[in-house]
Amino acid sequence: MSDFITRFAPSPTYYLHVGHGFSALKAYQAAKETEGRFLLRIEDIDQTRCRPAYEQAIYEDMDWLGIEYEQPVRRQSDRLSHYQQALELLRDEGVIYRCFKTRREIAAQASPEKLGPEGPVYFGQALDAEQEQELIAQGIAFAWRLSIKRVMERYGTQLANLYFTEQNQGPAGEKGAIKIKPHLAGDVVLARKDIGISYLLASVIDDAEQNISHVIRGQDLFYITHIQVLMQFLLHLPRPLYHHHRLITDLAGEKLSKSNHALSLRSLREKGVSVEQMKRRYF
Repeated sequence: MSDFITRFAPSPTYYLHVGHGFSALKAYQAAKETEGRFLLRIEDIDQTRCRPAYEQAIYEDMDWLGIEYEQPVRRQSDRLSHYQQALELLRDEGVIYRCFKTRREIAAQASPEKLGPEGPVYFGQALDAEQEQELIAQGIAFAWRLSIKRVMERYGTQLANLYFTEQNQGPAGEKGAIKIKPHLAGDVVLARKDIGISYLLASVIDDAEQNISHVIRGQDLFYITHIQVLMQFLLHLPRPLYHHHRLITDLAGEKLSKSNHALSLRSLREKGVSVEQMKRRYF
């Protein structure tokens, strides 16, 4: 067995669509070809949207696709204390701050030119201790955001040569050694009251603990890699290699997504479509 370890890490917030199937098969086939390992991870930290029925459907989808994965399957909801420890480490480092602005307030002040991979690009600053305590006492919800300004002040020279390796290509044809751009997504949210820890933080911790050597996923997640590599640097975590593959699109050329109820693997099964038929039709 080789040192190659990859994973497929879906969120059970709706049924998986054809694009998920393509990504899962790409990762699984890569593991098989290298005699490596393939892991399934359930990223269910957003308990406001995740549902047991959708998680069960993921296992059924994997069986239908013919994908074998190691047991036990890691579920992020079982590991919240581990992510909280990492958040506290970042707080002790002084690189995160409490943000009391709502998502609606931030979206209202964002311009179309300032949209990043996670939505509106926002750069804020911490309130003084007295202001914070007053808002906390009032029960005002807040999010923990990564302060790009503080990160640059503290680690700017070290970040100048921080990069990740793209083994395939990004949306604009990016290949090879890619220098990270810390400002790309602004002060991203690392924790919120409703979901606890964001997947940006949880996923890099799990990738490190599970010894993931290769992250294989769609090009829509390419720009998020810049932020995740920054998190790996801050938390002293190893950096995997990355392979971002093409996206499966609908007839209109739009990428498939859960939000627009894209054709699900479940619906294909129910219609009697075989995996090979799906591959010929959509892949």
